[in-house]
Amino acid sequence: MKITKVESFVLHVPITPPITDAINVATHWGLAGVRIFTDEGFTGYGYTGTCANGDEMITDTIDRYYAPELIGKDPFMVREIWDQLRFGKMHWIGRAGITHMALAAVDIALWDIMSKASNKPLWQYLGGHKSKQIKAYNTNGGWLNWSKERLIKDVSEIVEQGFTGVKIKVGKPDPHEDYDRVKAVRKAIGDNTIFMIDVNQQWNINTAMTWGKKLEEFDLYWLEEPLNPDDILGHKKLADTLTVPIALGEHVYSKYAFRDYIHQGAIEYVQVDVTRVGGVTEWLQVAGLAASYDLPICPHVGDMGQIHQHLVASTSNATMLEYIPWIRHIFEEPATVKDGFYILPQMPGASTQIIPRFFEEYRVK
Repeated sequence: MKITKVESFVLHVPITPPITDAINVATHWGLAGVRIFTDEGFTGYGYTGTCANGDEMITDTIDRYYAPELIGKDPFMVREIWDQLRFGKMHWIGRAGITHMALAAVDIALWDIMSKASNKPLWQYLGGHKSKQIKAYNTNGGWLNWSKERLIKDVSEIVEQGFTGVKIKVGKPDPHEDYDRVKAVRKAIGDNTIFMIDVNQQWNINTAMTWGKKLEEFDLYWLEEPLNPDDILGHKKLADTLTVPIALGEHVYSKYAFRDYIHQGAIEYVQVDVTRVGGVTEWLQVAGLAASYDLPICPHVGDMGQIHQHLVASTSNATMLEYIPWIRHIFEEPATVKDGFYILPQMPGASTQIIPRFFEEYRVK
């Protein structure tokens, strides 16, 4: 099998209503991605997730620097291709961020091709570990721009739908307001529901030490991204001091950075994201590294769960998966949760195949 054509794309899918966390305001979810065509009729879809900003830089990297290297290659040589692109022309100016997100899109498309050609869903092609279902936790009711009244209403409905875990955003200018919202949510969802909070990097070390300690009374499952993601020593200090576990990974772009976090004892839930790290190929290496330290994988879903459901289902130390349903309607086999659990995909591939009419409707040309 040979690659015959590489075509990048950008889709902007509306988010209704728009949401905010402590950093971003999002009206659309961006899919900066690629379709890779082969001489045997298989087409692979891969993409990375954005807040619909900077997508053209990702696809420009694919078009200018990655696509010419792919033509004529055998997609089953995915690890060789990964090394050639990672250490190719873009290595000098970018080993993370845009270049790794572009590499992730390409790598995902190649794994999509391989599993399609093998007539298996990706989770089986990788070697299945969970044959029936995956526990889901829901983030989609906890946005920072929600009033406290709407926050309570939404998380309560999430629990009624069967989810056993919810996550909300914190990072208000006044941490007292965060405390009040966390207290109200815990009261609303009860003591038996898994409850996480996500700071989105907005605290400094002093704020995190003070308010992380105060919030421990609400039996938090984890404290997510409390500090700048490059501050390994700060996260180690928090992990050593607080009883609530530290979770992060959506802004960690390489296995080497994860290695340093893990080796320092600065991370307790590894949220490696296949669309930020260099695709399936590097995600599997990070998962194996975490397993050697008995650390759980709980991915951040820049893909909105389409690809990660396969990775969690094939990974022994991946314990559950985030659920945000913004883009599920555009896929041939959408990520589906019932009674708080993901239903495993059955179609061959990585669940990245996009319905043609939505591909055209949301495409940015």
